[in-house]
Amino acid sequence: MWPFVRGKRASKEKATETRGEGKHGEEDGLLQELGVTERLREFVKTFTVDTFKSFPLHDDQAADPADVCAQSNVRKDLTEWQERHATLVLSEVKEIAQLRYVLCPRHLKERQFWRIYFQLVKSYVTPYEMHAIQKARMKKLEMEVEESLIKGAIEVEMAETNHGSGSSTTLISKENSLLKDDIDRVERAGDSSESAGTTDAKV
Repeated sequence: MWPFVRGKRASKEKATETRGEGKHGEEDGLLQELGVTERLREFVKTFTVDTFKSFPLHDDQAADPADVCAQSNVRKDLTEWQERHATLVLSEVKEIAQLRYVLCPRHLKERQFWRIYFQLVKSYVTPYEMHAIQKARMKKLEMEVEESLIKGAIEVEMAETNHGSGSSTTLISKENSLLKDDIDRVERAGDSSESAGTTDAKV
């Protein structure tokens, strides 16, 4: 009994470990997809309050009333990929989260903070964002091709069905015509027989 229990417990532990490894792998994949790499982490750790305060911002536009730093909100004027990156980097790199807390909104507005951040990390994250854009385009193209193929297959199937129905109707018409001809011949043969019998009777 004991060996069986130990084996069962070991199986459970192994299954839990496997699930943990799978989850960890998914997290690593997401970090890689959004460009939150070790190189980026190390670079971001060098940022200070002065890095942001002294950064030159040109053609800066007035912020809207909702342009505030909320814990659950990042700027809505970011691209979808940048918004996902910003949310992830805030949760994964405490240094940038602390800088954001200190700077917003006392020294910088939310919009300004993220403009500066993405300017600073541009060379680190741009390749990942471009890869994500290309991947999204390829996925969209694949879906369009798949939809086109499905549509084409349906049209071919409908055409074949309609053609098959037409052929069946023609075949039935031909069979009916032949049957009618056979009936006519039988009737004519019967009339001929009757005529011959009447002639014999008269003789």
